[in-house]
Amino acid sequence: MEWWLMYLILGAVVGFFAGLLGIGGGLLVVPALTFMFTAQDFPPDRILHLALGTTMATIIFTSAASLYTHHRHAAVNWIIFRYMTPAIVIGTLAGTVLAGTLSSSILRIIFTLFICYAATSMLLKLISSPKSGTKLCADSNQNFYPLPKKTVFFTVGGIIGTISSLVAIGGGILTVPFLTLRQIRLQHAIGTAAAIGFPIALAGTIGYIANGIAQTQHLPLHSLGYVYLPALGWLILGSMLTAPLGARTTHSTRTATLKKLFIVLLYGLAGKMLYDLFV
Repeated sequence: MEWWLMYLILGAVVGFFAGLLGIGGGLLVVPALTFMFTAQDFPPDRILHLALGTTMATIIFTSAASLYTHHRHAAVNWIIFRYMTPAIVIGTLAGTVLAGTLSSSILRIIFTLFICYAATSMLLKLISSPKSGTKLCADSNQNFYPLPKKTVFFTVGGIIGTISSLVAIGGGILTVPFLTLRQIRLQHAIGTAAAIGFPIALAGTIGYIANGIAQTQHLPLHSLGYVYLPALGWLILGSMLTAPLGARTTHSTRTATLKKLFIVLLYGLAGKMLYDLFV
């Protein structure tokens, strides 16, 4: 099988949804890489660690491309970004250390449960009546309405960072709901989540590389810690091409149909991971 082509196609799909929904793409990449690495006979007890680490590395590039497009639309709240980033980095590094101590089976259960949570959360938002748009957004002079205390954003940032590194996401599935609850307009919440995804991905990649270096003898060739470089390169190429398109789609069209397809895909991937775990 031409694995490079599979990685390229996966990257293109994930890049589009990353830009569209403000997520890092890990909800799709991790299970897909798990299936691919299994088919390539990678060490079973390290497959999910490799999938998590490689996915984190790809999010660096998808979040950067998505961030640039959202910034051009003035949809990033940089005040919130500064409040949350220090705790994001601390929590993300802590999460990678924890992941390194867990077995592949435990990580698979954690990830599958999180996929189900994410899909259900998105589904409930689609079927519930939307709240009237609010409120915290930039005016023409890039000033912002008053924000809650910094400690709120710092604390939540640490939690988001830890969870994000355990399941290899850019944090958007957690950050966007939190920001909308803080009365921030949805498009600005998505743009800010894209910005926050960058430090999550960078810190997470460093953590997975550092934790995987000691396991080099048990990993496939061309691995840098828990980052599998051949997959990384093709995933980056595909995602960089399509992430800006997804971000532009957020600002120009209705996304309800695409979100429904995404939710169905998440449930399908969760079911497949559970089936592989127990059968």
